[in-house]
Amino acid sequence: MRLSPQQIMVIRQTVAELAGAATRVWLFGSRVEDAARGGDVDLLLEMDEPVPEPAALAAKVALRVSRSMYGRKVDVLIKAPNLTQFPIHQIALAQGICL
Repeated sequence: MRLSPQQIMVIRQTVAELAGAATRVWLFGSRVEDAARGGDVDLLLEMDEPVPEPAALAAKVALRVSRSMYGRKVDVLIKAPNLTQFPIHQIALAQGICL
């Protein structure tokens, strides 16, 4: 995994503040591969409760994490009971690392 302990801590704190402490955070994509280089940060937020404004939540998390990583591009997916699930959600859970 290509995130520092400090970056993981910031991601977890940001998600807890914006989405709630019960939210599980998954890192997936190229940052999971130790041998890869560069790449954006792909996060999946897994929530047990419905999310009333998922686009706003994803944007807020992405912005705050990106700022903490000096402008690194951050993509955020949300998995919640009230949202449509796509194949990318299953890929993220199958290949990702829970932070």
